[in-house]
Amino acid sequence: MSTTANGNDSKKFKGDIRGPGVPSRVIHIRKLPNDINEAEVISLGLPFGDVTNLLMLKAKNQAFLEMHSEEAAQNMVGYYSTVMPIIRHHPVFVQFSNHKELKTDNSPNQERAQAALRALSSSHMDTAVAAPSTVLRVVVENLVYPVTLDALCQIFAKFGTVLRIIVFTKNGQFQALLQYPDGASAQAAKLSLDGQNIYNGCCTLRISFSKLTSLNVKYNNEKSRDFTRPDLPSGESHHTIEHPAMATAFTPGIISAAPYAGATHAFPPAFTIQPAVSSPYPGLTVPGLPGALASLSLPGATRLGFPPIPAGHCVLLVSNLNPERVTPYCLFILFGVYGDVMRVKILFNKKENALVQMSDSTQAQLAMSHLNGQRLHGKPLRITLSKHTSVQLPREGHEDQGLTKDYSNSPLHRFKKPGSKNYSNIFPPSATLHLSNIPPSVVEDELKILFSSSGAMVKAFKFFQKDHKMALIQMASVEEAIESLIEFHNHDLGENHHLRVSFSKSSI
Repeated sequence: MSTTANGNDSKKFKGDIRGPGVPSRVIHIRKLPNDINEAEVISLGLPFGDVTNLLMLKAKNQAFLEMHSEEAAQNMVGYYSTVMPIIRHHPVFVQFSNHKELKTDNSPNQERAQAALRALSSSHMDTAVAAPSTVLRVVVENLVYPVTLDALCQIFAKFGTVLRIIVFTKNGQFQALLQYPDGASAQAAKLSLDGQNIYNGCCTLRISFSKLTSLNVKYNNEKSRDFTRPDLPSGESHHTIEHPAMATAFTPGIISAAPYAGATHAFPPAFTIQPAVSSPYPGLTVPGLPGALASLSLPGATRLGFPPIPAGHCVLLVSNLNPERVTPYCLFILFGVYGDVMRVKILFNKKENALVQMSDSTQAQLAMSHLNGQRLHGKPLRITLSKHTSVQLPREGHEDQGLTKDYSNSPLHRFKKPGSKNYSNIFPPSATLHLSNIPPSVVEDELKILFSSSGAMVKAFKFFQKDHKMALIQMASVEEAIESLIEFHNHDLGENHHLRVSFSKSSI
């Protein structure tokens, strides 16, 4: 195949046959929604560097994006391999193209694409005005949900490489200092994020330029991170920075999250966020940011058809279920990984459909973005927002064969306690499960036999070195892991220990 993608006759252009993923500056984007526009496609590449060309194949729901360098393209494909980009509620697929460059013609389609690219490049230049500092001071107001260092990193990484970050509490406020390599990134992040809410209606970011010119981080843990120094210890002492007067600010942070072993550069796999985020480039949006809990409800989102779930709307319609196997309890346990499930109703006349009521719209967003498309009992789940605002219980005396269940007082809710550490341990479904609350007498073989008893295959197992109450267990597939979590979460292991099962951010 030619290494140049030619746009002269886009109707005949076949697109790529999926190859081995050899790096290229050209990115192939598939399964785009029908009403996609050029700006939205460009916005997928924008956070990773300049986009130099664009070829839209609207009839095929595909596009080709040419980045200014192979490195930028690799960063983009690497990022979207862990965070599925969502445009207008559609997951889209990003891979390297077999083509090494794009050649485009002067058709009306291409003129539109070139106009969008020109608008981008001129706006891009405007953001490069001199910024007062490369260090931002971030204050999080109205802290209803916990905000972790990793959540902030993932939000701010959209505007440039985060070199160093420190989180702390000062005067009762959760704050962070965050350093970029250049002022333009700091400027773009401040322009886009200042005054925005991390979660719907709360956790508001107040961003200013710091007087500091650099951060000096001594430890890599949940309170501070230097991504240029993965070799730093994870000591728990207070952190100091360049400015000695600031050292007093570093009292222990309010967020508890396990520090990463070795504090490497990698973030945990983040999930996709439905809304787009307003960007410093007029007319363009940066694709939805990964975050710890829910959508960034930023301006510009609704304009491009990414409305966040409205407050108060917390009922999800789950379809394409396996009517022979699904039960209210299995949906309660699975959706309960991403929020507290209040009620579940499997529809009496259409048992492949169910309504799941979460405790709030943020948790509904979380569950929808993590579980839509995942396979349960052999079928991919389809999840959308229901028009219902609550799930009705059957009237007294009207039995519905146990298809409606009220779980509002369940002891199994993971997020009942404000500030629960479960908030910082939310990860997409994965083949590796995290087990906790294991009694000391239970050995590896017993757990492997337990997880094999349902017919699933256990591929690997590992106790945590420092704490045998916890372990990782790897199943043969994500689907098997989902079914194992449903079956064995809260399993009685004896000695008054009920097993806790969740998806792991790491594999064995």
